[in-house]
Amino acid sequence: MIRLEGRVSMRLCLECDGPNPEYKCQDCFGSELHCSTCILSVHAHHPLHRLQKWNGQYFERISLKALGLRIQLGHITGRQCVNPHRAFNDDFVIIDIFGIHEVSLDFCGCAIAESRMQQLLRMSLFPSTTSDPKTAATFRVLEQYHLLSFESKISAYEFYHGLRRMSDNTGLLLIKDRYESFMRMIREWRHLKMLKRSGQGHDPKGVEATAQGECAVLCPACPHPGKNLPDNWKDAPRRWLYGLFLAIDANFRLKRKAVSNDSVDPSLSSGWAYFVEDEAYKGFLDSNSDNTQEKSTCSSHNAVNMADTKSNRGLAATGLGTVDCARHNMKRPNAVGDLQKGERYVNMDYLFFSTLRHTVIDTLNVSYDIACQWHKKLWHRMSTFPVSMHLLPTFKTISFFVPKFHLPAHIEECQTSFSFNFKSGVGRTDGEAPERGWANINPVASSTKEMGPGARRDTLDDYFGDSNWKKVVKLGHTMLHKMKDALPERQDHHEALDDLEEGLRGEYSAALAQWREQVEAWERDPAKPNPFERRAETVTMASVRLELARDDQNDIQTGTCLALHEDCTPSVLISTGLELEEQQRRMKADRAGLRVHATDNQEGKMLQRNNTLQRRIDTWTKLQELYMPSLAALRVSESSVSGGIATAVATPETVKLWLPSQIGKTAPCDTRLQTIEWKLRYAQAHDALRSLRSNLRAQTAILKYKDRNLRGQGANTRARNTLKAVEARLEAAASTYERAHKALVVLAPLLNQIGWHSSLRPLNRADIRSMTDLLWGESEGTRKLSWIWNMRGAAPDEMDKDNALEGEYFFFVLEASSLRARAMRWAEEVELLKEEMRRILQFFEWDAQCWDERGLEDALHDMDDDDEREGLIAYAKRQASLCRRLAESFRTSWTDTLALADIFNHSLVTQQDMDID
Repeated sequence: MIRLEGRVSMRLCLECDGPNPEYKCQDCFGSELHCSTCILSVHAHHPLHRLQKWNGQYFERISLKALGLRIQLGHITGRQCVNPHRAFNDDFVIIDIFGIHEVSLDFCGCAIAESRMQQLLRMSLFPSTTSDPKTAATFRVLEQYHLLSFESKISAYEFYHGLRRMSDNTGLLLIKDRYESFMRMIREWRHLKMLKRSGQGHDPKGVEATAQGECAVLCPACPHPGKNLPDNWKDAPRRWLYGLFLAIDANFRLKRKAVSNDSVDPSLSSGWAYFVEDEAYKGFLDSNSDNTQEKSTCSSHNAVNMADTKSNRGLAATGLGTVDCARHNMKRPNAVGDLQKGERYVNMDYLFFSTLRHTVIDTLNVSYDIACQWHKKLWHRMSTFPVSMHLLPTFKTISFFVPKFHLPAHIEECQTSFSFNFKSGVGRTDGEAPERGWANINPVASSTKEMGPGARRDTLDDYFGDSNWKKVVKLGHTMLHKMKDALPERQDHHEALDDLEEGLRGEYSAALAQWREQVEAWERDPAKPNPFERRAETVTMASVRLELARDDQNDIQTGTCLALHEDCTPSVLISTGLELEEQQRRMKADRAGLRVHATDNQEGKMLQRNNTLQRRIDTWTKLQELYMPSLAALRVSESSVSGGIATAVATPETVKLWLPSQIGKTAPCDTRLQTIEWKLRYAQAHDALRSLRSNLRAQTAILKYKDRNLRGQGANTRARNTLKAVEARLEAAASTYERAHKALVVLAPLLNQIGWHSSLRPLNRADIRSMTDLLWGESEGTRKLSWIWNMRGAAPDEMDKDNALEGEYFFFVLEASSLRARAMRWAEEVELLKEEMRRILQFFEWDAQCWDERGLEDALHDMDDDDEREGLIAYAKRQASLCRRLAESFRTSWTDTLALADIFNHSLVTQQDMDID
């Protein structure tokens, strides 16, 4: 490096052998020196190279402009115009990959000269303005930044100032600031490249005829009628192969500040690619701004409900909503739109119906992390949309799913009804495609959040287009990798299912046949009972209280009522005692949470609650002694043991209620009272476990939402407050369960209750964890599910031993059905992959034919400019060739694997035929 600072023994000009050459080019290959005359002739074709001149001691920077080099436009390079027109003030700036150059530039002034803008473009120079330009950028620097921004997410500011430092890294030279011009040029460059690649330059009607979504890069593997589907696809026996998989999601990183507006900064391609047409979108949102969004009853959606409280201060958009191709992770046409405040249904509905205008596929599989709630009134909400966006659900088969990663945070019913694992015809789709794409696009948020609305939409459209294209050219490898994974999995699961069913034949064959019949009926008609739902415990406090009330009613009607008080039966007495116990727990928690320096108002309210609870306990105690007369002596004995001082300072929450479980064997107690408490405690324990599971799901969902979307102190503080409320409910449910379990342990031997331990175990704090939490020392491969998620339902002694679908029979058959579902999904995955591979190849051929038609010479014979006609033909043929070369490359790489898939498929079919025989 130091050696090259000198002249490296060069004492003669490389071109003319003249003595004392002084000039060296930094950007040419080699370090040869030239004289002043030769350096100009050599660089007539390289006018943007950087030169250095030897001043006798070292090399210093010198420009070609200073040496007298002039760039002539409108003529072949090297020829001078007879009527040259100098650029304004003879001071033209060109931005190139080697830096920012001030050059001497002459426009052609001949009678047949093109406009100055055309002269620049035909020399691969992009003008900053259309009239009297003073700045231009070379095509190669725009192309370089274009690709670099996709790969590194570098901002235009960083790239431009990098070029500026290449021109001068000392600050001693005055480099003219053309940053705003560069921003304008790169935006126009993105737009024009999009139009060129989508074939709009070949449209005889012009760019104005571009249709909505026409510039989007389509997914070749998705079904496109008329492009890659057979003619009889609607009548095919396996129509599920031609279903469209959609995934809906929102991203709150890609926000935009409230700067500029649409009138100052309109989009260059409003609705031509991935974003919806903004004027119609905002108009619809404004007309439906008063619609209230119903809150979800599913625990997973606390996070979504919290999105409505998301602060939008200083923001014009809090994020983006999108609809993606769920199996190949590509953005769909007219499926992206800004979110104004949270993830509202009205926004997501519009994007959903907007993108479906581009397809006539009648089998839709829609994945959304809140699908269980969102789909409920979807068709009712559709009635408010323009007729052009309406679907006909009666003529479509539409299934709704929750992505697999999000599903564990939902309630138990959702985990079977909206699971990809149990629905037929979906293969191994997981629905998480949008989540994978956000990681790639999120880094541009730091740049796009400062842009105006039009610039941001155009920029993100370009990023989405590049992301789609990269996935298209990688489909050969991606599909091959998926097929290689799916083939052995299909074989292994098929063999495992055969082994399990063989083992279940005989004793469990009737149950297995009955269960399979139920599964197949549900697969044909989802309205039928879902056989994959576990037989969960149905007993609740409410159901037990209703049962006891009916028993009391029956006693009254038959004249066998043994109530000792007209307003209080034994069941009412024990039920009220449990209510008082819960009030004591709440009072204790509230008193612990009260600040040391509480206000008078807080202390007053606490004292009022204290007095009310004490009066209720006193009243209940008097009624209790009617049914449990031995308690009076027991209380006196307890009081004398604890001492008068302790009694004097006792608070209502510390008063011992002496329920039958607290008496145990220390005093006689009516067996009927013990039985009533047993029933209530058993239900109370199951209620508490349900509360634990529900709140753990909510906690998981909120933590995921917080980590993914929330930034800033205010938003995180609100989320922490929500989490604290959930943690308080978890603590309350755990405390309630522990009391109920303790009571059951005491009452069980008194009532000869057995078998209940299998479903109601002692609760440790380590047991209170979500489905995905790991204990210390556990890994994903060794983790065990907490027992609270494995509830079997009623105790074994309460099960109907004659019913083959209860108890151990139920779980054997459930495992067989789950294994059958997994085997079917892998078999479907192989078939879907084969169909997608076929569609990809057919799509490329269709696309190639489209380019062939665009490049037909007969279609372009009316053009006056032969050079432009040849360019149109050449580009069309190049694009057609590219499509066919991609198809041939994919076909070659897939041949062996597809042949293996056919062999596996033949062996499976043969084995199935043998089983039938």
